[in-house]
Amino acid sequence: MTERITRKLTTILAADAEQFSTAMTADEVGTFTELQAARDVFFKLISRHGGRVANTAGDGLIADFPSVVEAVQCAIEVQQELAAKDTALSFRIGVHLGDVICDGEDLIGEGVNLAARLQTMAEPGGVLISQQVYDHVKNKLTIGFEYLGDRRPRNMPEDIPVYRIALGAPRRSKTAQVWQDPDPFSDAPTRVFDGAPPQAGPSSGRRARALFARNCDGRQRPLSFGRAGATLALIAAGLFIVDISTGRGFWSHWVLLVVAAQYGLRNADLLFGRSEILSLPVKLWVIAAFLLCINLFSWSGYAWSMWPIGALVIASLARRISSQPE
Repeated sequence: MTERITRKLTTILAADAEQFSTAMTADEVGTFTELQAARDVFFKLISRHGGRVANTAGDGLIADFPSVVEAVQCAIEVQQELAAKDTALSFRIGVHLGDVICDGEDLIGEGVNLAARLQTMAEPGGVLISQQVYDHVKNKLTIGFEYLGDRRPRNMPEDIPVYRIALGAPRRSKTAQVWQDPDPFSDAPTRVFDGAPPQAGPSSGRRARALFARNCDGRQRPLSFGRAGATLALIAAGLFIVDISTGRGFWSHWVLLVVAAQYGLRNADLLFGRSEILSLPVKLWVIAAFLLCINLFSWSGYAWSMWPIGALVIASLARRISSQPE
């Protein structure tokens, strides 16, 4: 009697270390230690986002998630934490939503293969996602997406739309820089999300990454504090001039505080380059700073802001604890 095949629809995250064999040749013990440290980061964040590690063959890793959003958020946080730790190894990550065959604890099938192919096409330290994943997360995550065009993954029968998540410049493995891999999308057309036509050419992708990450609704997302600081400085100067000219008491700092808080909440993840600081969401820090500034600007001898800030911190920690898989 033929055994029944078990299938499921899931989000697959495939990761692999860049030039691992070369790194092992250069420093076997050091590279293995770095691999173990990187795996600890993967395991921690996969568990935090409700995922499960299905396979860890060699220097690669396959995980699956019931939530597409959590899978993408996990991939982003992994790359951000590895970059923050400045690890010697860098990883490529591909994420795809597809049908897979369950082989015990392992997963096999076209869905896994496509996630793995996306991984091989990603830059070191980067994340590529399929159209299916993009359709689920485009309105749920405040991050930049870059459409790289229809590409044909190796050993696949047809082209697929590929999207890159804006995470900054590629980060190559320190112990494996014997040669430089070419950018697999250096000649890909870059599509922006404001209706502008695609621009072809080797510099278009680099130019788009260097200037702005564009969200799916066409809004420009700055990648550093420099442009944001300059904009806020101009607003502050204009408000200060109006404030002084009217001579009706000093009020411009309130307007500037609201503008800065709004900007910080909308762009927190990109401005800080991560979604958490000291295990607390970046947006919570923005809200805490906003409340503290209100307290200071209206100071009457009592630090009342500590109560709402403390409540927010406790609520955030409680939510994290309750969401941990058992």
